[in-house]
Amino acid sequence: MFIKQLSVFLENKSGSLAQVLKFLSEENINIYSTSLADTNDFGVLRILVSDTDKAYAVLKEKGITSKVNDVVGVSVPNEIGGLQKVVAAVLEGQINISYIYGLSISNGGANIVMKTDQLEKTVEILKAKSVPLLSQDDLA
Repeated sequence: MFIKQLSVFLENKSGSLAQVLKFLSEENINIYSTSLADTNDFGVLRILVSDTDKAYAVLKEKGITSKVNDVVGVSVPNEIGGLQKVVAAVLEGQINISYIYGLSISNGGANIVMKTDQLEKTVEILKAKSVPLLSQDDLA
């Protein structure tokens, strides 16, 4: 029930992001969602793509450092406090959420991706609370 995410490490300089996006585009890799966080020296581009393994191989061939890891996709109830309920459920399990970002797929809910320090337990807790989860197949 996990989604494969590609974390790309970029030098914080003009053109770094554009170069990565160009390489992926040239290989017909579709990007479903992105998040970019930066510091003074580098940035971390987190992306969900149509073919994670191919994207990883392309970037490696181009000398760009990246890493594939698992995240949890959640369809947050479209209601006041919806996200708060999801976060509270994870917190009840004493699980730390490292980051959250939006996911742009169309299923009627507000969709997010979250990285926690205990992914399997996170999925169990959210399933027990009847929170709709997303799979890799839901991205396409």
